[in-house]
Amino acid sequence: RGKNKAHSSTCQASRVERGKGQAEDQGGPGRRVEVLHAEERGFCDHGPRRGELRAACHASCVWPVWQELENNAGRVTPGHQDLWELLFHPLTGRHSTPSWGEEQKGDQGWVKMASIFRSEEMCLSQLFLQVEAAYCCVAELGELGLVQFKDLNVNESRFQRKFVNEVRRCESLERILREPIFCLLSKSFLEDEMQNEIEIQVPEKSPSTPLPREMITLETALEKLEGELQEANENYQALKKSFLELTEFKHLLKKTQDFFEVTETNLADDFFMEDTSGLLELRPTPAYMSGKLGFTAGVVNRERMASFERLLWRICRGNIYLKFSEMDTVLEDPVTREEIKKNIFIIFYQGEQLRQKIKKICDGFRATIYPCPEPASERREMLDGVNMRLEDLITVITQTESHRQHLLQEAAANWHSWVIKVHKMKAIYHILNMCNIDVTQQCIIAEIWFPVADAVRIRRALEQGMELSGSSMVPIMTAVQSKTAPPTFNRTNKFTAGFQNIVDAYGVGSYREMNPAPYTIITFPFLFAVMFGDCGHGIVMLLAALWMVLNERRLLSQKTTNEIWDTFFHGRYLILLLGIFSIYTGLIYNDCFSKSFNIFGSSWSVQPMFRNGTWNTQVMETNPYLQLDPAVPGVYSGNPYPFGIDPVWNLASNKLTFLNSYKMKMSVILGIVQMVFGVILGLFNHIFFRNTLNIILQFIPEMIFILCLFGYLVFMIIFKWCSFDVSVSRRAPSILIHFINMFLFNYNDPSNAPLYKHQQEVQSFFVIMALISVPWMLLIKPFILRASHRRSQLQASRIQEDATEDIEGDNSNPSVSPGHRASAGAHGAQDDHDEEFSFGDIFVHQAIHTIEYCLGCISNTASYLRLWALSLAHAQLSEVLWTMVMNIGLRVQGWGGLIGVFIIFAIFAVLTVAILLIMEGLSAFLHALRLHWVEFQNKFYVGAGYKFSPFSFKQILDGTAEQ
Repeated sequence: RGKNKAHSSTCQASRVERGKGQAEDQGGPGRRVEVLHAEERGFCDHGPRRGELRAACHASCVWPVWQELENNAGRVTPGHQDLWELLFHPLTGRHSTPSWGEEQKGDQGWVKMASIFRSEEMCLSQLFLQVEAAYCCVAELGELGLVQFKDLNVNESRFQRKFVNEVRRCESLERILREPIFCLLSKSFLEDEMQNEIEIQVPEKSPSTPLPREMITLETALEKLEGELQEANENYQALKKSFLELTEFKHLLKKTQDFFEVTETNLADDFFMEDTSGLLELRPTPAYMSGKLGFTAGVVNRERMASFERLLWRICRGNIYLKFSEMDTVLEDPVTREEIKKNIFIIFYQGEQLRQKIKKICDGFRATIYPCPEPASERREMLDGVNMRLEDLITVITQTESHRQHLLQEAAANWHSWVIKVHKMKAIYHILNMCNIDVTQQCIIAEIWFPVADAVRIRRALEQGMELSGSSMVPIMTAVQSKTAPPTFNRTNKFTAGFQNIVDAYGVGSYREMNPAPYTIITFPFLFAVMFGDCGHGIVMLLAALWMVLNERRLLSQKTTNEIWDTFFHGRYLILLLGIFSIYTGLIYNDCFSKSFNIFGSSWSVQPMFRNGTWNTQVMETNPYLQLDPAVPGVYSGNPYPFGIDPVWNLASNKLTFLNSYKMKMSVILGIVQMVFGVILGLFNHIFFRNTLNIILQFIPEMIFILCLFGYLVFMIIFKWCSFDVSVSRRAPSILIHFINMFLFNYNDPSNAPLYKHQQEVQSFFVIMALISVPWMLLIKPFILRASHRRSQLQASRIQEDATEDIEGDNSNPSVSPGHRASAGAHGAQDDHDEEFSFGDIFVHQAIHTIEYCLGCISNTASYLRLWALSLAHAQLSEVLWTMVMNIGLRVQGWGGLIGVFIIFAIFAVLTVAILLIMEGLSAFLHALRLHWVEFQNKFYVGAGYKFSPFSFKQILDGTAEQ
């Protein structure tokens, strides 16, 4: 109740501030806007339903508006007008015009946007709709996409709900449009046929939601079209099957003439000739040695011919004569429309038993057997008949195909609109199944979450639905109280959506807490670039992102199903910032494909080393490495490189030593600054929720702990950088030794001089303050909460005793109704059943938080060293790739080098993209993700909320709606 009260106060304060700002814009802080007519003002002053309206206001979030209304004689400030109308309009049946701050411009309304740093303020309302108008009102809310419906029938199965029959009818229509008709097809018949033969027409604008009465017309049209297409397709397949059989029969009759001529020649030869024929090509027994021969002719698939031949030999034991030939014409399967190749065969045999065996083998191999007469004249006569039938069949197939094409063209013109309409109808009935129906079956009751800033737009959508349905009953929307936490809704656009998804992937923020996404827009690309910093690689990444951004409309219209591509494309603006920040850090590191730019001229010079005689020709010939001495006048100009790291370090042998020290300290500074910023954001949460206890007992000790220890570490690093230049760098003390001795209270180390005067006293004070902050966080808050709980218990018991005495004193008073007594008793029972207070649980929770924070400050600071480690790894990989690949092509001389440099550069470019951009980029992305999720967000972000999932046709049709 305390959180709800604080939240209500905060909502009141924000609305008052909004109202003040609007009033000042319209002519000064004293201006008021009339929202009630004279008769409405009279209704509020002394009407018969004043008590009812006052009670409704008290139970909702507009109670401050009622108080203001009473205090100002029926006037409401502009900031409260929308909330007042939200409650007053349903109860009175009147409607006042929208205030000037809520006007709409076209389809996009002027909405009062909440701050991007917090989620939208949400409101839970009960929606009362007339049954006849419910469908149209829900459809308008679906077009608006700003309302989330609560399921009021959780305990009922989907088959027990009111509109289950309508949902089944929509699913039947979806089956007609989507479900496969043939088991060999993966897509629906309509979609598959139209995509292969006719282009599907996509309307420029999404069709409007059909009315319930239009469902019957759509259902009839789709069923009729399905029946006609199925009939046309069945006829077409039957005709194609007949065409296939007649084509096979035609080729068989032509080939059997050759088979018979060869057979007659072979019969004249000696049967017992030398066995030089093929395995199955046995010579048939002459007619004078045995009975009459029989034969079987048919067609079999070419890939089955070898197995078919082998099985015939084994089953018939070689007592057959087989001849086969490949069919020259490529045929088409009438069902799958795949090309098939077949062989024509003829088998000569003797006896009925062999004929039965051959028939069974042909059936097993799905070979088609055709009747073939033995006399040549009959075969020629049959061939002429087959040719005539083929000609007639081609004519019928052409007419059937024309009719089929006509039906498909009709379906293609409306197919996309039909799909959208069916999806919308099914979604509406699914929402209606989540609602309750009153006992009179005349009113549908729904509970909806919606942003307070969009209340006027939602009301207008309901009015449009009422007008569209022809109903005369105004939809009633009444704000209600709920113990359920509201959903979290953060408005995003195509730029901020990617960063908001990064935050939500860790956990959706709790209601109205600080949203890390606005800060992540800058800090995430920056920390990524610290690890990835290379100017050349950043330019490549920037160009890739710019190509996706500039061509986003064309790429969006393609609607590819490649998940990897969709991932990169939806994060195009994130990649754009990653490239920009990588270029910036690459310029800071002065690193471009592992090479440096000397734009402003180095601050170091070798000439003074030659002028004073330290270096000469002999020294250069005998020493592979030479050392620049900054103590020699003129070697160091005294002014650092204007921007970034001096390019002379790219040639130095101690380059890694310098860069490691620099990047390590930089990582620690960036990490501590971000963690302190996270703790400060937690302060804004405490202030917003008016949690004074957490400000004093959590934020203050947390800041003392982290600043006294790790903030002081940052101070020492910066102080050392500013106090010790190159001339006295040898006398610079070690910060690490100082930091360790700070905890050991050891200040007698002669090898490590102090940084400044009174360092011992300052460090001792900081350590003592850090130690004091630990019990400050751990012990005080649980005991204060226990004392507050006991005090509230005593107060509640006193109130209950007074109420009991009043009830006992009024037992003889007939003016006090039993309903009032029951109400008072129920209210007291509700107070008694509030959430139980457990001192042990609170103390354990506080101990866990204290330990986690204190140890987390140490471990998280060390975790930020990954910025240094990955930056070092990326720089070394880039240098290795340049040295081992690109440098080879640049060293080759002559014409061979001119040609080879192109080949080497191609290899270098492929390896750069594959290893340094994709693999290393993904690694830096994941580490930056961890730094934000764990090290940064755990300082202030609870992430225990649930996402606002509005009922939106756009999301449903795009496939992005939450289940």
